[in-house]
Amino acid sequence: MSNEVNIFHIILVKPLLNLLIWFYNVLPGNDIGLAIISVTLLTRILLYPSFQKSLRSQRQLQQLQPKLEELKEKHKGDKEAETKAVLKFYQENKVNPFSSCLPLLVQLPILIALYSVFRTGLSGEITGELYPFIADPGTITTKLFGVLELAKPNIVFAIVAGASQFVQSKLMTPPKTGSQDKTAAMMSMQFTYVMPIITAVVAMSLPAGLSLYWIITTVFAIGQQWYIMRKH
Repeated sequence: MSNEVNIFHIILVKPLLNLLIWFYNVLPGNDIGLAIISVTLLTRILLYPSFQKSLRSQRQLQQLQPKLEELKEKHKGDKEAETKAVLKFYQENKVNPFSSCLPLLVQLPILIALYSVFRTGLSGEITGELYPFIADPGTITTKLFGVLELAKPNIVFAIVAGASQFVQSKLMTPPKTGSQDKTAAMMSMQFTYVMPIITAVVAMSLPAGLSLYWIITTVFAIGQQWYIMRKH
């Protein structure tokens, strides 16, 4: 195991595995599905400040979009002048166009870590992975409510994961403007329609527990987004 992989395992995978097993031990019925949901909700709560900041930044960008398009039209044909003007415009309005990517960038390593947790931890290979204060549960039942198997792929969960991703993408996509360039329109379409399809297709080959995580985190994010937009 390389140093980078080992550090990733120690910093992210092992703590998440121990957190998952802790929830599994303390929740009624020793339900691994409820443990996954608990870890997911805790993750979303911790990500809330960055999610709120990125959503506010995105809304501010949407409000400034007409002025930004006027600026681009003014410098049309001169890419260097346009780039400088746009950067200055962002600085003057204190807007970071990339801040909306932060929650996804933070969530991605967590998703990768959780995949490792499901692949190794839920197979029962947790010997030597638990902290001294986390009790070894013995054989782990990998079912939600004792019925739905979470260690194997589930097509229904995969479709729901893709559908929830689509709903969130629609909410996050700014309304079209008459002067929206083709590149922006194409990126918007890919984000709204292509990404949910990719999510569903990939989820069909992954443990249903990972799909459950994606469903819960996306639905919770939709709720957070609705709350922030309603509040502000």
